[in-house]
Amino acid sequence: MTKAVFSVDSLRAHALTLGFDLCGIAPVAQVARLDYLKQWVERGYAGDLHYLTRSVAARMDPTRVLPGARAAIVTGTIYNTNEPLSIAREAPGDARIARYAWGEDYHEVLGRRQHLLIGWLKEHAGARFEAVGYVDTGPVQEKALAAAAGLGWVGKHTCLINQELGSWLFLTVILTTLDLPTGTPVPDRCGTCTRCLDVCPTQAIVAPYVLDATRCLSYVSIESHEGIAAAQRDWLGSQVYGCDLCQDVCPWNNGAAVTDDPVWVARPLWRQATLAQVWRASDDELQASIRHSPMYRTKVWRLRRNFALAIAATGDAEARAALLEPRDPQVDPSFAHPVVIEHLAWARARIR
Repeated sequence: MTKAVFSVDSLRAHALTLGFDLCGIAPVAQVARLDYLKQWVERGYAGDLHYLTRSVAARMDPTRVLPGARAAIVTGTIYNTNEPLSIAREAPGDARIARYAWGEDYHEVLGRRQHLLIGWLKEHAGARFEAVGYVDTGPVQEKALAAAAGLGWVGKHTCLINQELGSWLFLTVILTTLDLPTGTPVPDRCGTCTRCLDVCPTQAIVAPYVLDATRCLSYVSIESHEGIAAAQRDWLGSQVYGCDLCQDVCPWNNGAAVTDDPVWVARPLWRQATLAQVWRASDDELQASIRHSPMYRTKVWRLRRNFALAIAATGDAEARAALLEPRDPQVDPSFAHPVVIEHLAWARARIR
């Protein structure tokens, strides 16, 4: 065990200079909701998220990840910008994309910032220690640790809510053997509100604080690595990548904090995008718009699959006309992908 010689205030202040908006410290022992994951997986709510099911034991006990771990340094970063691209509007032809994916890849951006924060720890700890950082990639439960650090509470939609900043937050975790003073959890302030449960089009929030990932549009549109089941194809509506509806309606996001950090600003193709526009975009344009973004791992052909289903689920005349236009697989190879061929045929039959 290594006792840190720096103050938590100095750590927090430096984290803010690096571009983080919140920084707190959680203990790694006796954290509320760490054991919730096991029950959640046993109910089948994880679906095909095998990286979760394989790491349940480690996620429930951070010392399995870093032997001797004493504390978790948790940061939160606002990604909410002034462009309300995900807000449900009247036009049925809007292409709605979860706002976390509008800009640069947060894994890369926050990974660099986290590396600098660990470097600061090494300069100021005054003794040898171990540390390992994760940006939504490792066997740690970011939301539970963030709540234990006092950065907010886990809302009924299962996202972390900060009373001042809202819920549009990226979370990162640094596990360390440093002995650090920890924060104090804040009360749950969701009260009797059920807006997030009421707005979910697939009833994925099966109970307050319980999400069935297999029904969530983020899972269906992103984690379905091949075809989307026929019974789920009408679910997409105009949600072509992820879904923000539960956060859009959350009262704690009324007037939520906004960032001017340019890394989170939407790529040009996604600004006020319509289904017709994104469908008519070439593969090269789509590839350029997802390069170095969270959408990159989804690949162009999966986006094309989602676009087709979304157009079939909406009544927008221009989008439906675009869907029926011939496309050349020699020019845009995504149209030669077997999954795209099958989903496009299904969508065209649906609108006819």
